[in-house]
Amino acid sequence: MRSKIILIIIAAFSTIATVNAQTVFAKYAGEFMALGVGGRALGMGGAFVAVANDVTSGYYNPAGLANLNYPQVALMHSEQFGNLVNYDYGSVAIPFSTDMSFGLSVMRLGVDGIPDTRNALYDANGDGVIDIRDDRLDYGRITEFSNQDWAFYLTFAKRQESNFYWGVNAKVIRRTLAEYSATGIGFDVGAFYTPMENLYLGANLQDATTTLVAWSTGRNELVSPTLKIGGAYKLIEFLGGYIMPALDFDVRFENRRFASQFNVGPVSFDMHAGLEYTFKNLIYIRGGYNDVKQFTVGAGVKLPKLNIDYSFARFSESEIDRLPDSHRISIILTLEEPRFLRAGL
Repeated sequence: MRSKIILIIIAAFSTIATVNAQTVFAKYAGEFMALGVGGRALGMGGAFVAVANDVTSGYYNPAGLANLNYPQVALMHSEQFGNLVNYDYGSVAIPFSTDMSFGLSVMRLGVDGIPDTRNALYDANGDGVIDIRDDRLDYGRITEFSNQDWAFYLTFAKRQESNFYWGVNAKVIRRTLAEYSATGIGFDVGAFYTPMENLYLGANLQDATTTLVAWSTGRNELVSPTLKIGGAYKLIEFLGGYIMPALDFDVRFENRRFASQFNVGPVSFDMHAGLEYTFKNLIYIRGGYNDVKQFTVGAGVKLPKLNIDYSFARFSESEIDRLPDSHRISIILTLEEPRFLRAGL
């Protein structure tokens, strides 16, 4: 399986290296930013647009960052497909004045140690290119390169009304693949609304202005907007705590006819469903179903100033060629002291 994933990366590498200067709508150019962050949200299948009320809101719904009353810091590390892909996330958010919040989120997705055989088909004696049909390589000429994707989110959120918040992200993208690199910039716009007690609605228009990713080869890739909408309802006083179901939909306009759960022409729809049960605001149990047809489970514990969350996902029930399970753990540190409390509270 490792070799299959490396072949996919090498195929992308070949495309970037050979395409002449052009601008295209790239269907999966922003896919690395859709993996999700935080053990809590991932345990709920990513159904978090209307739930987002902590520092991870900078990723799921920038408007949700206005829920913060204390500064928070979050960290997450995940090894996808065994240890083949390293995925790291960190964020910090600070409430400001009586009705605003600011945040910074950083994500890195990396695959290291990819064999580079481009020069290995050359005969070491200088006799020219070896016929690839001979299945011979000059192993002394094999080197390694890495594939790294970085995303930086700068978030601003505001409490417009007591039951309505809005927020925006300005995000910078940096991608590298061997000696090639790309830079992009984009914007997200989010809203958070509570029409009645314990009912939460959220929306996040990602890449609202169409994000441009410009490669050093001259190729420009455009990331189409994605609309994420969702709702959640908190049932209180249930077995000593509360239970909260949540449901999200991702609406894309990339003509994903086969890589989506449902589509109408070029418009595709993917569902996230999640459930969270909290006992005495101390222990959390979660389950969900995400957009890549995975069932997820998770758990969490709330300690003084520290939340620890874990999620688990299995890629396939088949034992044949099954990808390794994904285990993700994250922590959120809350500076819950009177001197850090939001002004006016």
